[in-house]
Amino acid sequence: MKPVETVRALWERTQQRDWDGVGALLAEDAVVEWPVSGERIVGRDNYVRLNAEYPEGWTIRVLRLVADGEEVVSEVEVPHAESGLHRAASFWTVRDGRIVRGREYWSMPGSDEAPRWRAAYVQPM
Repeated sequence: MKPVETVRALWERTQQRDWDGVGALLAEDAVVEWPVSGERIVGRDNYVRLNAEYPEGWTIRVLRLVADGEEVVSEVEVPHAESGLHRAASFWTVRDGRIVRGREYWSMPGSDEAPRWRAAYVQPM
């Protein structure tokens, strides 16, 4: 499986709640970092359990995948019934068909107020 296919499968299996399938895509010692919340997930089992136990009510929509060799960037949209719309830009390293490293930037669109000084230069989204 090409690295971009591995990352696509990660999101598809996560959406399907196929936790064994998600685990099969990760190296046993995979490390995934969430800089926005200051957390590091170490190991396949922790990553799978964290996602499996996330409160239900969400879906995943892949917006974009960009690959360069073993490096893959994904952008996903994750609406949640209770907590609203989330987006993630994720940077994955895939070796031998398994994700070995990830860095994900999770946010909520519109959650950061735009500074007034920029108003003359921007348009609201």
